[in-house]
Amino acid sequence: MTRATEAYTVGAILIATYIVLYLGLIPLPETVQEKIIPVLPWWGLVTFGSYCLSNIGSAMYTFRDCPEAYHELMGEITQAKSELRSKGMQL
Repeated sequence: MTRATEAYTVGAILIATYIVLYLGLIPLPETVQEKIIPVLPWWGLVTFGSYCLSNIGSAMYTFRDCPEAYHELMGEITQAKSELRSKGMQL
């Protein structure tokens, strides 16, 4: 099973569960049915957004510097500038 298939399967199960709960096919206390079930999609969206932001933040915090790549890139930039100057372009 691919990751996409797993994601679609989990999504379909969650949506089906929510629809069953929202339509009241499973008896729940009135407070839960009227106040909690309608806001579950928003809660899920906010939770997912928080997870994504924390994941991006932790990746940025642990990002390593690459001095070799920096020097290689600067060398390529210098080479490109010299090639363009030899062809008559002013930089």
